[in-house]
Amino acid sequence: MLGVVNADGTTETGSLIDDILRDGARRMLAAALEAEVNAHTAELTDQRDEHGYRLVVRNGCHRPRKVTTVAGAVEVKAPRVNDKRVDEATGERKRFSSAVLPPWGRKSPKISEVLPRLHLHGLPSGDFVPALERFPGSAAGLSPATVTRLTRQWQADHQAFGERDLSASDYVYVWADGIHLRIHLREAKSCVLVLRGVRADGTKELIAMSDGYREPADSWADLLRDCARRGTRAPLCAVGDGALGFWKALAEVFPGTRRQRCWGHKIADVANALPRSAQPGAEKACRRSATPRTVSRP
Repeated sequence: MLGVVNADGTTETGSLIDDILRDGARRMLAAALEAEVNAHTAELTDQRDEHGYRLVVRNGCHRPRKVTTVAGAVEVKAPRVNDKRVDEATGERKRFSSAVLPPWGRKSPKISEVLPRLHLHGLPSGDFVPALERFPGSAAGLSPATVTRLTRQWQADHQAFGERDLSASDYVYVWADGIHLRIHLREAKSCVLVLRGVRADGTKELIAMSDGYREPADSWADLLRDCARRGTRAPLCAVGDGALGFWKALAEVFPGTRRQRCWGHKIADVANALPRSAQPGAEKACRRSATPRTVSRP
């Protein structure tokens, strides 16, 4: 890779290290796509027509396109596969779809993951692009309109999650906790009330979450009532910290559910009351003395 480097280490497209990262990402992505196609065509070598010609062969490359990655925007030319096989069920030609670079893929999933985090931290949609420009090439294709569209999608996903049917899930244990976010919100004491559960087969799931102010009983009761309305049966055991709001709400909505103090919070409270030098030993002793409780539905 040849290029002009200024005295301060910058280049026409940014800094030298950014250029090296982008070039390395481009080479690695190209190698991965080549290896994927070669493995696919080699696996189907025995697929031939009546004349003995192979039905699945390499057929040049697609047009170059830029893909936004964590290393920046890189230009790639995805290999193309000519697949002459026919799907017997639909009667249509089969098509090769890359698992590395999906058709029309323009950005790495990691780039999409960082957008909800920026939105959660209160960054306006118009400021997404300037904020992401600190990462080489990360702002490519992320206009304020794109961010607004993605925000609508996140809100739709959140609404669908909050309205899904819970009657098919029998949660034996539930864990409740309030997560206080360090973001700029209108209410300084706002938090997210989170309810997690485990089924009888051991599968853990996120049941529900909602906005709250501190952790009052009313907010917890609304969350529990909503879960009951959507089909949640009364769990056999509920685990929570020392916040009294949840226990009061639990007695109101699911009075037959047993209560258990969260050992993680209890151990932390004990450790905080001791000198720093004694905390590691105290935590180990508390964990050894903790006896797991097993419950099951009759």
